[in-house]
Amino acid sequence: MAAYQAPRKIECVILDWAGTTVDFGSFAPTQVFVEAFAEFGVPLTLAQARGPMGRGKWDHIRALCDDPAIAARYAERHGHAPDDSDVTRIYERFMPLQIEKIGQYSDLIPGTLPVIASLRAQGIAIGSCSGYPAIVMEKVAANARASGYHADHIVAADDVPRGRPFPSQALANAIALGISDVAACVKVDDTAPGIVEGRAAGMWSVALLLSGNALGLTHEQYLALPETERQAARARISAELAPAGPHYMIDTIAELPAVITAIEQRLEAGDMPQSCAPRPLGAMG
Repeated sequence: MAAYQAPRKIECVILDWAGTTVDFGSFAPTQVFVEAFAEFGVPLTLAQARGPMGRGKWDHIRALCDDPAIAARYAERHGHAPDDSDVTRIYERFMPLQIEKIGQYSDLIPGTLPVIASLRAQGIAIGSCSGYPAIVMEKVAANARASGYHADHIVAADDVPRGRPFPSQALANAIALGISDVAACVKVDDTAPGIVEGRAAGMWSVALLLSGNALGLTHEQYLALPETERQAARARISAELAPAGPHYMIDTIAELPAVITAIEQRLEAGDMPQSCAPRPLGAMG
């Protein structure tokens, strides 16, 4: 008779794309949302565009259109509040803009390649998922491969019936990669929906605080931040992401190997992600 044995080692890390492994500051989707809405005569700030980040792009536009201020601007211009058909029209304009401009925001986030090499040296598979649809992910992945990064598996937002914050994309990675137990998986993301996705899938979940959507700075701007401002941003973003329930919160992917070590220590001690409370920022054991 088969008997359940809890995992003791991490088998798979599932990485987000924009703001996690590529596009420091997550500019590719946010800037294009601003441009797409502008073509419909509806001004949108970058901060507003960033609000629902992490969801599939149609759902992201729907969430923007549900914002009372944005809906009022749309109604003033078009004579009615935006319904699903309006959302679809914006999405259909957003998509070619996104495909056209994705190459402008394709640089790998510093630290990505050494971290991937470290994970592979430990026999850890690299899964990935994104709020991008498959047609955009093809271009994102091609650009990443040209820079030396490839994932073992990619699940786009439209590859599953329900994207983030539902667990489908993370679970699809685990199935495709033949992982023995979801507790042997780590989901890494810079947005609340992506963090909840990992938790809903029963995986360890790691939040990235400073490389992604919440900080919204280029790498150069991030490096130029005085330490006091960096600490303030870290505190603000960790408070924003805490309700999503990440087990760990770190600045960028460069710190991930230490988290993997900490998680494996917890697995050895019998801890499981479904029953473990998050650890405070900086707690690695």
